[in-house]
Amino acid sequence: MTRPLSDLHVAVLMGGLSSEREVSLSSGEQCAKALEGQVARITRVDAGRDLAQVLTALQPDVILNALHGEWGEDGCVQGILETLQIPYTHSGVLASALTMDKDKTKSILRAAGVEVPGGGLFDRFEVARRHVLPPPYVIKPNAEGSSVGVYLVPEGANGPQAEVGAPGWTYGDEVMVEPYIPGKELAVAVIGEASGPRALTVTDITPVKGFYDYEAKYAPGGSVHKLPAELPAHVFEAAMREAELAHKALGCRGVSRSDFRYDDLKDVLVLLEVNTQPGMTPTSLVPEQAAYCGMAYKDLVRWMVEDASCPR
Repeated sequence: MTRPLSDLHVAVLMGGLSSEREVSLSSGEQCAKALEGQVARITRVDAGRDLAQVLTALQPDVILNALHGEWGEDGCVQGILETLQIPYTHSGVLASALTMDKDKTKSILRAAGVEVPGGGLFDRFEVARRHVLPPPYVIKPNAEGSSVGVYLVPEGANGPQAEVGAPGWTYGDEVMVEPYIPGKELAVAVIGEASGPRALTVTDITPVKGFYDYEAKYAPGGSVHKLPAELPAHVFEAAMREAELAHKALGCRGVSRSDFRYDDLKDVLVLLEVNTQPGMTPTSLVPEQAAYCGMAYKDLVRWMVEDASCPR
């Protein structure tokens, strides 16, 4: 942005229509509070299908997009903002759409030389009937975040996950099924600076119980974060490098977060997915890594607003 931050009217988009609505409300409120005293005016917008009309009436100078999941993170809202020609934060239409589609993300990362899991897309009813991969394996929606709708089918399981074929399943008829990768859960935040994407550090995440699901991510005390992660130097460096490469290969802007699994017995690092609008809640990984690198929460949010642009 060329205008001083103190002159700006910033609209913070939060809530939205996805299964990650509650997390987005928390992210958006934290971001709005961080901007208090830094900008001229803050408007909190619970983004609904009338978003274009609401923003046309508000006439904000900048949009801080704190939406998560379907519609707000998959290129749809970004398209609205491009049409209205309002500078906004995070990634643009194409990068947002690509990274929300796990299958397409894997294709691009694989072509860029990044190690990704095997498996692929399957019809959810077939997945509910039989083991499409030898257990253990993971079932996940192809276009959801925050580990919503993710199931781990353990080794020795008698049958697949019946919930995937249930009438109440709302995450699409194609699901991603991948071999389960044992070992450490790792995350790397990347800031897309003008000089190129810069990885912050590597966090080692240990869920208090089970695996790193929705509750482990967002419930207070749901997981233990160790940063920087205690890893062999070559693995730490590879995670940082591959997160930067993923950010660039997918065309991400602003902040992104890459999630990895590291099988320490086989010494194999695999990138699971890239998140273009990482959580900004009190338990979120990106602000935690930024703080470790000397960037306070309010400074991180300030940087996001200053980095806003259109087209993106």
